[in-house]
Amino acid sequence: MGKINIDVLKNINLTIKEGEFVSIMGPSGSGKSTLLYLIGALERATSGSISIKGKEICKMNDNEQSIMRRRDIGFVFQFYNLIPNLNVEENIMLPVLLDGKSTKLYRNRLEEILDITGLGDRRRHTPAELSGGQQQRVAIARALINEPDIILADEPIGNLDSKTGMDIMELLKSINEKKGKTIVQVTHSKEAADYGSRIINVRDGMVCEQ
Repeated sequence: MGKINIDVLKNINLTIKEGEFVSIMGPSGSGKSTLLYLIGALERATSGSISIKGKEICKMNDNEQSIMRRRDIGFVFQFYNLIPNLNVEENIMLPVLLDGKSTKLYRNRLEEILDITGLGDRRRHTPAELSGGQQQRVAIARALINEPDIILADEPIGNLDSKTGMDIMELLKSINEKKGKTIVQVTHSKEAADYGSRIINVRDGMVCEQ
């Protein structure tokens, strides 16, 4: 901030194993979202190292990081980030198009994901025609379409009522257990955090318990 350096994260030493469902908790401003964005190469670390699947992401150039984000990581955000003028199918297939692949090769995959997320009867609807929970299901489906090994979720139920939020958590837990996806979520909710197999508590930029 101006001429002042602020250390957001300090002395973080953390390992997340393949197939884990990890919940990162902490008060506002503790650095938990920054930690998630660093793991997903949405932010660049000023020191230290971050390895995903044996690859040191801090040594990758922008293009290499972009490819890794499209192919190895799926992102789910609190505010859905859907394209308003695209329907459910088109929003889900967007990462495939961005990766320069043919959508025809992903039709079977699309049908499977629509079934998993319960969106089959909403495939032609636009985001404005969906509830908040349905929009988040679209975001989860979009995160899965490229078959990433890792899903990073930032407050995935932050904009949802409690029942819908728990439905989304059940979906994420099912994806973790049945598909073997590694899931890392940031959440304020202890109830949501308990869906994970491990809780990491962050306070003042440091991991205080894991």
